Amino acid sequence: MLDINLIRSNQKYVEAGLLKRGQKADLTGLLVLDEQKRTILKQNEEMRATRNLQSKGKPSPDTIKQMKELGDKIAEGDKKLADIESKIFDTISALPNLPTDDVIAGGKESNKVIKTFGTQPKFNFKPRDHVEICTKLGLIDYELGAKMSGSGHWVYKNWGARLEWALLNYFVDFHIQNNYVFIMPPHLLNYESGYAAGQFPKFKDDVFFTEDKSKFLLPTSETALINMHRGETFAEEALPIKYAAYSPCYRKEGGGYGSAERGMIRGHQFNKIEMFAFCTPEQSEAIHTEFVRNAELLVEGLGLHYQTVKLAAGDTGAAMAKTFDIEVWIPSMNGYKEVSSASNGRCYQARRASTRFKRGGVSVFVHNLNASGLATSRLIPAMVEQFQNSDGSVAVPKVLHKYGLPAILK
Repeated sequence: MLDINLIRSNQKYVEAGLLKRGQKADLTGLLVLDEQKRTILKQNEEMRATRNLQSKGKPSPDTIKQMKELGDKIAEGDKKLADIESKIFDTISALPNLPTDDVIAGGKESNKVIKTFGTQPKFNFKPRDHVEICTKLGLIDYELGAKMSGSGHWVYKNWGARLEWALLNYFVDFHIQNNYVFIMPPHLLNYESGYAAGQFPKFKDDVFFTEDKSKFLLPTSETALINMHRGETFAEEALPIKYAAYSPCYRKEGGGYGSAERGMIRGHQFNKIEMFAFCTPEQSEAIHTEFVRNAELLVEGLGLHYQTVKLAAGDTGAAMAKTFDIEVWIPSMNGYKEVSSASNGRCYQARRASTRFKRGGVSVFVHNLNASGLATSRLIPAMVEQFQNSDGSVAVPKVLHKYGLPAILK
Protein backbone atom coordinates (compact mmCIF):
# COMPACT_ATOMS: atom_id res chain seq x y z
CA MET A 1 0.00 0.00 0.00
CA LEU A 2 1.25 3.48 -0.83
CA ASP A 3 1.69 6.12 1.87
CA ILE A 4 -1.07 8.73 1.80
CA ASN A 5 1.46 11.23 3.20
CA LEU A 6 3.66 10.69 0.13
CA ILE A 7 0.68 11.15 -2.19
CA ARG A 8 -0.36 14.28 -0.30
CA SER A 9 3.11 15.84 -0.36
CA ASN A 10 4.23 14.76 -3.83
CA GLN A 11 1.23 13.93 -5.99
CA LYS A 12 3.05 14.44 -9.30
CA TYR A 13 5.92 12.13 -8.29
CA VAL A 14 3.50 9.32 -7.43
CA GLU A 15 1.51 9.82 -10.64
CA ALA A 16 4.75 9.75 -12.65
CA GLY A 17 5.75 6.50 -10.96
CA LEU A 18 2.43 4.90 -11.82
CA LEU A 19 2.73 6.17 -15.38
CA LYS A 20 6.03 4.26 -15.71
CA ARG A 21 3.90 1.15 -15.23
CA GLY A 22 1.58 2.29 -17.98
CA GLN A 23 -1.08 3.29 -15.46
CA LYS A 24 -2.34 6.81 -16.01
CA ALA A 25 -3.67 8.04 -12.69
CA ASP A 26 -5.07 11.34 -11.48
CA LEU A 27 -4.95 11.25 -7.68
CA THR A 28 -6.71 14.59 -7.22
CA GLY A 29 -9.98 12.89 -6.27
CA LEU A 30 -8.19 10.84 -3.62
CA LEU A 31 -6.65 13.98 -2.15
CA VAL A 32 -10.04 15.71 -2.09
CA LEU A 33 -11.35 12.81 0.00
CA ASP A 34 -8.28 13.03 2.21
CA GLU A 35 -8.90 16.75 2.80
CA GLN A 36 -12.56 16.07 3.62
CA LYS A 37 -11.48 13.39 6.09
CA ARG A 38 -9.08 15.73 7.89
CA THR A 39 -11.68 18.51 8.00
CA ILE A 40 -14.30 16.24 9.56
CA LEU A 41 -11.76 14.83 12.03
CA LYS A 42 -10.88 18.35 13.17
CA GLN A 43 -14.54 19.40 13.46
CA ASN A 44 -15.42 16.29 15.48
CA GLU A 45 -12.44 16.78 17.80
CA GLU A 46 -13.49 20.37 18.44
CA MET A 47 -17.13 19.34 19.10
CA ARG A 48 -16.01 16.57 21.47
CA ALA A 49 -13.83 19.05 23.36
CA THR A 50 -16.76 21.47 23.63
CA ARG A 51 -19.11 18.71 24.82
CA ASN A 52 -16.60 17.51 27.41
CA LEU A 53 -16.25 21.07 28.73
CA GLN A 54 -20.04 21.50 28.95
CA SER A 55 -20.43 18.21 30.81
CA LYS A 56 -18.39 19.45 33.77
CA GLY A 57 -20.43 20.39 36.79
CA LYS A 58 -24.23 20.29 36.83
CA PRO A 59 -25.43 21.15 33.30
CA SER A 60 -28.52 23.30 32.78
CA PRO A 61 -31.42 22.13 30.57
CA ASP A 62 -30.11 24.37 27.76
CA THR A 63 -26.65 22.87 28.12
CA ILE A 64 -28.06 19.33 28.03
CA LYS A 65 -29.93 20.23 24.84
CA GLN A 66 -26.75 21.66 23.30
CA MET A 67 -24.80 18.54 24.32
CA LYS A 68 -27.39 16.34 22.60
CA GLU A 69 -27.22 18.44 19.44
CA LEU A 70 -23.42 18.19 19.49
CA GLY A 71 -23.70 14.42 20.01
CA ASP A 72 -25.95 14.14 16.96
CA LYS A 73 -23.52 16.20 14.86
CA ILE A 74 -20.56 14.11 16.05
CA ALA A 75 -22.41 10.90 15.16
CA GLU A 76 -23.24 12.31 11.73
CA GLY A 77 -19.59 13.31 11.28
CA ASP A 78 -18.41 9.84 12.32
CA LYS A 79 -20.74 8.27 9.77
CA LYS A 80 -19.43 10.52 6.99
CA LEU A 81 -15.88 9.83 8.17
CA ALA A 82 -16.35 6.06 7.97
CA ASP A 83 -17.71 6.35 4.43
CA ILE A 84 -14.82 8.58 3.31
CA GLU A 85 -12.20 6.35 4.97
CA SER A 86 -13.68 3.34 3.19
CA LYS A 87 -13.40 5.10 -0.17
CA ILE A 88 -9.81 6.17 0.57
CA PHE A 89 -8.89 2.64 1.64
CA ASP A 90 -10.39 1.07 -1.48
CA THR A 91 -8.63 3.59 -3.74
CA ILE A 92 -5.20 3.22 -2.15
CA SER A 93 -5.51 -0.57 -1.91
CA ALA A 94 -5.96 -0.76 -5.67
CA LEU A 95 -2.82 1.26 -6.42
CA PRO A 96 0.34 -0.74 -7.24
CA ASN A 97 3.76 -0.12 -5.72
CA LEU A 98 5.92 2.65 -7.15
CA PRO A 99 8.89 1.41 -9.20
CA THR A 100 12.28 2.53 -7.94
CA ASP A 101 13.87 5.44 -9.78
CA ASP A 102 16.34 3.16 -11.61
CA VAL A 103 13.56 0.97 -13.06
CA ILE A 104 12.81 2.08 -16.60
CA ALA A 105 9.34 2.75 -17.95
CA GLY A 106 7.54 0.42 -20.32
CA GLY A 107 6.35 -3.15 -20.52
CA LYS A 108 7.95 -6.50 -21.29
CA GLU A 109 9.50 -5.14 -24.46
CA SER A 110 11.64 -2.79 -22.34
CA ASN A 111 13.13 -5.51 -20.09
CA LYS A 112 16.94 -5.55 -20.15
CA VAL A 113 19.23 -8.60 -20.09
CA ILE A 114 22.04 -7.77 -17.65
CA LYS A 115 23.84 -11.12 -17.46
CA THR A 116 24.19 -14.38 -19.39
CA PHE A 117 25.67 -17.62 -18.03
CA GLY A 118 26.93 -20.36 -20.33
CA THR A 119 25.93 -20.79 -23.96
CA GLN A 120 23.00 -22.29 -25.78
CA PRO A 121 23.64 -26.02 -26.27
CA LYS A 122 24.31 -27.26 -29.81
CA PHE A 123 23.23 -30.74 -30.88
CA ASN A 124 24.60 -32.94 -33.69
CA PHE A 125 21.28 -34.78 -33.72
CA LYS A 126 17.63 -33.76 -33.84
CA PRO A 127 16.85 -32.76 -30.24
CA ARG A 128 13.64 -33.85 -28.55
CA ASP A 129 11.39 -31.65 -26.45
CA HIS A 130 10.91 -32.23 -22.72
CA VAL A 131 7.47 -33.82 -23.14
CA GLU A 132 8.85 -36.52 -25.42
CA ILE A 133 11.97 -37.05 -23.29
CA CYS A 134 10.11 -37.25 -19.97
CA THR A 135 7.43 -39.52 -21.42
CA LYS A 136 9.90 -41.96 -23.00
CA LEU A 137 12.02 -42.13 -19.85
CA GLY A 138 8.92 -42.55 -17.65
CA LEU A 139 9.74 -39.44 -15.60
CA ILE A 140 6.47 -37.55 -16.04
CA ASP A 141 3.00 -38.84 -16.91
CA TYR A 142 1.08 -35.98 -18.48
CA GLU A 143 -1.90 -38.08 -19.56
CA LEU A 144 -2.42 -39.43 -16.06
CA GLY A 145 -2.25 -35.89 -14.64
CA ALA A 146 -4.91 -34.75 -17.12
CA LYS A 147 -7.03 -37.81 -16.34
CA MET A 148 -6.93 -37.11 -12.61
CA SER A 149 -7.13 -33.32 -12.60
CA GLY A 150 -7.47 -31.87 -16.11
CA SER A 151 -5.05 -29.81 -18.19
CA GLY A 152 -2.18 -28.08 -16.45
CA HIS A 153 -1.42 -31.04 -14.17
CA TRP A 154 1.10 -33.88 -14.34
CA VAL A 155 2.35 -36.82 -12.28
CA TYR A 156 5.99 -37.36 -11.33
CA LYS A 157 6.92 -41.05 -11.56
CA ASN A 158 9.88 -43.18 -10.50
CA TRP A 159 13.11 -41.31 -11.35
CA GLY A 160 11.06 -38.23 -12.26
CA ALA A 161 9.69 -38.06 -8.71
CA ARG A 162 13.19 -38.62 -7.32
CA LEU A 163 14.60 -35.92 -9.59
CA GLU A 164 11.97 -33.45 -8.35
CA TRP A 165 12.70 -34.39 -4.73
CA ALA A 166 16.46 -34.10 -5.29
CA LEU A 167 16.07 -30.60 -6.72
CA LEU A 168 14.03 -29.47 -3.73
CA ASN A 169 16.59 -30.93 -1.31
CA TYR A 170 19.42 -29.25 -3.22
CA PHE A 171 17.68 -25.88 -2.88
CA VAL A 172 16.78 -26.33 0.80
CA ASP A 173 20.29 -27.47 1.74
CA PHE A 174 21.76 -24.40 0.02
CA HIS A 175 19.55 -21.99 1.97
CA ILE A 176 20.06 -23.74 5.31
CA GLN A 177 23.82 -23.56 4.78
CA ASN A 178 23.36 -19.81 4.27
CA ASN A 179 21.54 -19.56 7.63
CA TYR A 180 18.03 -19.01 6.29
CA VAL A 181 15.29 -20.27 8.60
CA PHE A 182 13.49 -23.16 6.92
CA ILE A 183 9.68 -22.89 6.89
CA MET A 184 6.86 -25.13 5.69
CA PRO A 185 3.75 -22.89 5.75
CA PRO A 186 0.09 -23.90 5.63
CA HIS A 187 -1.38 -24.21 2.14
CA LEU A 188 -4.72 -22.61 3.06
CA LEU A 189 -4.70 -18.93 3.95
CA ASN A 190 -7.33 -16.39 4.98
CA TYR A 191 -8.37 -13.22 3.16
CA GLU A 192 -6.26 -10.99 5.43
CA SER A 193 -3.17 -12.89 4.26
CA GLY A 194 -4.05 -12.28 0.63
CA TYR A 195 -4.57 -8.58 1.29
CA ALA A 196 -1.28 -8.14 3.15
CA ALA A 197 0.63 -9.79 0.31
CA GLY A 198 -0.94 -7.45 -2.24
CA GLN A 199 -2.81 -10.33 -3.88
CA PHE A 200 -6.22 -8.96 -2.90
CA PRO A 201 -8.46 -7.33 -3.83
CA LYS A 202 -7.22 -6.81 -7.40
CA PHE A 203 -5.96 -10.36 -8.10
CA LYS A 204 -8.36 -12.42 -6.01
CA ASP A 205 -9.71 -14.13 -9.13
CA ASP A 206 -6.27 -15.65 -9.81
CA VAL A 207 -6.38 -18.02 -6.82
CA PHE A 208 -8.37 -21.11 -5.82
CA PHE A 209 -10.86 -20.35 -3.03
CA THR A 210 -12.62 -22.84 -0.78
CA GLU A 211 -16.35 -23.16 -1.44
CA ASP A 212 -17.29 -20.74 1.36
CA LYS A 213 -14.60 -18.25 0.21
CA SER A 214 -13.11 -18.16 3.72
CA LYS A 215 -9.73 -19.47 2.61
CA PHE A 216 -7.64 -19.84 -0.54
CA LEU A 217 -4.76 -22.05 -1.69
CA LEU A 218 -1.50 -20.14 -1.57
CA PRO A 219 -0.18 -19.15 -5.01
CA THR A 220 3.35 -18.87 -3.57
CA SER A 221 4.97 -19.20 -0.13
CA GLU A 222 5.53 -15.44 -0.26
CA THR A 223 1.83 -14.95 0.47
CA ALA A 224 2.21 -16.93 3.68
CA LEU A 225 5.60 -15.59 4.75
CA ILE A 226 4.64 -11.90 4.68
CA ASN A 227 1.91 -12.80 7.18
CA MET A 228 4.15 -14.58 9.69
CA HIS A 229 4.79 -11.23 11.38
CA ARG A 230 1.60 -9.39 10.46
CA GLY A 231 0.83 -6.73 13.08
CA GLU A 232 4.20 -7.16 14.83
CA THR A 233 6.93 -4.67 15.71
CA PHE A 234 10.55 -5.85 15.74
CA ALA A 235 13.49 -4.53 17.68
CA GLU A 236 15.82 -3.03 15.06
CA GLU A 237 18.69 -5.27 16.13
CA ALA A 238 16.57 -8.35 15.30
CA LEU A 239 16.67 -7.47 11.58
CA PRO A 240 17.25 -8.78 9.02
CA ILE A 241 15.27 -12.03 9.25
CA LYS A 242 15.60 -14.36 6.26
CA TYR A 243 13.36 -17.34 5.54
CA ALA A 244 13.41 -20.14 2.98
CA ALA A 245 10.09 -21.92 2.60
CA TYR A 246 8.91 -24.97 0.71
CA SER A 247 5.38 -25.36 -0.61
CA PRO A 248 3.44 -26.39 -3.66
CA CYS A 249 2.02 -23.35 -5.44
CA TYR A 250 -1.55 -23.32 -6.75
CA ARG A 251 -2.54 -20.96 -9.56
CA LYS A 252 -5.47 -20.67 -11.94
CA GLU A 253 -3.22 -19.52 -14.81
CA GLY A 254 -6.19 -18.09 -16.73
CA GLY A 255 -6.23 -18.25 -20.51
CA GLY A 256 -5.41 -20.99 -22.97
CA TYR A 257 -2.25 -23.03 -23.03
CA GLY A 258 -0.34 -22.50 -26.26
CA SER A 259 1.30 -25.45 -27.96
CA ALA A 260 4.72 -24.09 -26.97
CA GLU A 261 3.71 -24.07 -23.29
CA ARG A 262 2.58 -27.67 -23.06
CA GLY A 263 4.05 -30.10 -20.58
CA MET A 264 5.31 -28.45 -17.41
CA ILE A 265 5.92 -24.90 -18.65
CA ARG A 266 2.60 -23.64 -17.27
CA GLY A 267 0.61 -25.50 -14.65
CA HIS A 268 -1.94 -25.14 -11.89
CA GLN A 269 0.34 -26.74 -9.28
CA PHE A 270 4.11 -26.76 -8.98
CA ASN A 271 6.77 -26.94 -6.28
CA LYS A 272 8.90 -24.02 -5.19
CA ILE A 273 11.35 -22.91 -2.54
CA GLU A 274 10.89 -19.24 -1.68
CA MET A 275 13.35 -16.81 -0.09
CA PHE A 276 11.81 -14.03 1.99
CA ALA A 277 13.23 -11.26 4.16
CA PHE A 278 12.15 -8.71 6.75
CA CYS A 279 14.74 -5.93 7.03
CA THR A 280 15.41 -2.22 7.51
CA PRO A 281 15.23 0.14 4.52
CA GLU A 282 19.03 0.44 4.59
CA GLN A 283 19.46 -3.35 4.32
CA SER A 284 17.01 -4.05 1.52
CA GLU A 285 19.15 -3.24 -1.52
CA ALA A 286 21.98 -5.53 -0.39
CA ILE A 287 19.54 -8.34 0.40
CA HIS A 288 17.95 -7.93 -3.03
CA THR A 289 21.39 -8.40 -4.61
CA GLU A 290 21.92 -11.43 -2.36
CA PHE A 291 18.62 -13.02 -3.41
CA VAL A 292 19.40 -12.56 -7.10
CA ARG A 293 22.85 -14.07 -6.66
CA ASN A 294 21.49 -17.01 -4.64
CA ALA A 295 19.06 -17.87 -7.43
CA GLU A 296 21.83 -17.54 -10.02
CA LEU A 297 24.18 -19.79 -8.02
CA LEU A 298 21.55 -22.51 -7.80
CA VAL A 299 21.02 -22.49 -11.56
CA GLU A 300 24.77 -22.35 -12.17
CA GLY A 301 25.21 -25.33 -9.85
CA LEU A 302 22.96 -27.30 -12.18
CA GLY A 303 25.09 -26.19 -15.14
CA LEU A 304 22.16 -24.65 -17.01
CA HIS A 305 22.43 -21.83 -19.52
CA TYR A 306 20.42 -18.85 -18.27
CA GLN A 307 20.07 -15.08 -18.40
CA THR A 308 19.27 -12.50 -15.73
CA VAL A 309 16.81 -9.79 -16.74
CA LYS A 310 15.97 -6.49 -15.06
CA LEU A 311 12.26 -5.93 -15.53
CA ALA A 312 10.75 -2.69 -16.76
CA ALA A 313 8.12 -1.02 -14.58
CA GLY A 314 5.14 -2.37 -16.52
CA ASP A 315 6.34 -5.98 -16.22
CA THR A 316 7.07 -5.73 -12.49
CA GLY A 317 4.54 -7.29 -10.11
CA ALA A 318 1.97 -4.91 -8.63
CA ALA A 319 3.34 -5.20 -5.08
CA MET A 320 7.00 -4.89 -6.10
CA ALA A 321 9.26 -1.86 -6.61
CA LYS A 322 12.07 -3.63 -8.52
CA THR A 323 12.46 -7.13 -9.94
CA PHE A 324 15.13 -9.27 -11.57
CA ASP A 325 14.11 -12.50 -13.34
CA ILE A 326 16.41 -15.48 -13.81
CA GLU A 327 15.39 -17.24 -17.02
CA VAL A 328 16.60 -20.65 -18.24
CA TRP A 329 16.99 -21.60 -21.89
CA ILE A 330 14.39 -24.07 -23.22
CA PRO A 331 15.79 -25.35 -26.56
CA SER A 332 12.47 -26.63 -27.95
CA MET A 333 10.89 -23.21 -27.39
CA ASN A 334 13.93 -21.37 -28.73
CA GLY A 335 13.54 -19.03 -25.80
CA TYR A 336 13.96 -18.39 -22.09
CA LYS A 337 11.52 -19.05 -19.26
CA GLU A 338 11.58 -17.57 -15.77
CA VAL A 339 12.56 -19.86 -12.88
CA SER A 340 13.11 -17.15 -10.28
CA SER A 341 11.71 -13.68 -9.80
CA ALA A 342 13.68 -11.74 -7.18
CA SER A 343 11.86 -8.64 -5.99
CA ASN A 344 12.17 -5.78 -3.54
CA GLY A 345 8.75 -4.70 -2.33
CA ARG A 346 10.15 -2.04 -0.02
CA CYS A 347 7.47 -1.14 2.56
CA TYR A 348 4.43 -1.73 0.31
CA GLN A 349 3.49 -5.11 1.83
CA ALA A 350 4.62 -4.12 5.34
CA ARG A 351 2.23 -1.17 5.28
CA ARG A 352 -0.63 -3.52 4.39
CA ALA A 353 0.49 -6.08 6.99
CA SER A 354 1.31 -3.43 9.62
CA THR A 355 4.80 -4.84 10.24
CA ARG A 356 7.27 -2.40 11.78
CA PHE A 357 10.50 -2.07 13.74
CA LYS A 358 11.46 0.35 16.51
CA ARG A 359 14.12 2.96 15.82
CA GLY A 360 14.80 5.55 18.51
CA GLY A 361 11.33 5.16 19.95
CA VAL A 362 9.68 5.58 16.54
CA SER A 363 7.88 2.78 14.66
CA VAL A 364 9.13 2.39 11.09
CA PHE A 365 7.76 0.04 8.44
CA VAL A 366 10.10 -2.83 7.52
CA HIS A 367 11.11 -3.64 3.96
CA ASN A 368 10.15 -7.02 2.49
CA LEU A 369 11.88 -8.96 -0.27
CA ASN A 370 11.15 -12.27 -1.97
CA ALA A 371 12.64 -14.55 -4.59
CA SER A 372 12.15 -18.06 -5.91
CA GLY A 373 15.03 -20.20 -4.82
CA LEU A 374 13.96 -22.06 -7.01
CA ALA A 375 10.79 -23.23 -8.78
CA THR A 376 11.12 -26.70 -10.32
CA SER A 377 8.50 -26.98 -13.06
CA ARG A 378 10.60 -25.20 -15.69
CA LEU A 379 13.95 -26.45 -14.45
CA ILE A 380 13.17 -30.06 -15.33
CA PRO A 381 12.22 -29.16 -18.94
CA ALA A 382 15.40 -27.08 -19.21
CA MET A 383 17.55 -29.84 -17.72
CA VAL A 384 16.27 -32.72 -19.83
CA GLU A 385 16.44 -30.64 -23.01
CA GLN A 386 19.83 -29.00 -22.39
CA PHE A 387 21.44 -32.24 -21.13
CA GLN A 388 19.85 -34.75 -23.54
CA ASN A 389 21.91 -37.27 -25.47
CA SER A 390 21.37 -38.68 -28.97
CA ASP A 391 20.08 -42.00 -27.56
CA GLY A 392 17.31 -40.24 -25.62
CA SER A 393 19.07 -40.45 -22.26
CA VAL A 394 19.70 -37.42 -20.05
CA ALA A 395 22.80 -36.47 -18.05
CA VAL A 396 22.08 -35.59 -14.42
CA PRO A 397 23.93 -32.60 -12.86
CA LYS A 398 26.64 -33.68 -10.41
CA VAL A 399 25.16 -31.65 -7.55
CA LEU A 400 22.16 -34.00 -7.55
CA HIS A 401 24.09 -37.29 -7.46
CA LYS A 402 24.38 -37.21 -3.67
CA TYR A 403 20.58 -37.40 -3.46
CA GLY A 404 20.61 -40.89 -4.98
CA LEU A 405 20.28 -40.00 -8.65
CA PRO A 406 22.38 -41.80 -11.29
CA ALA A 407 24.73 -39.92 -13.62
CA ILE A 408 22.50 -40.79 -16.58
CA LEU A 409 18.72 -41.24 -16.75
CA LYS A 410 17.87 -43.78 -19.44
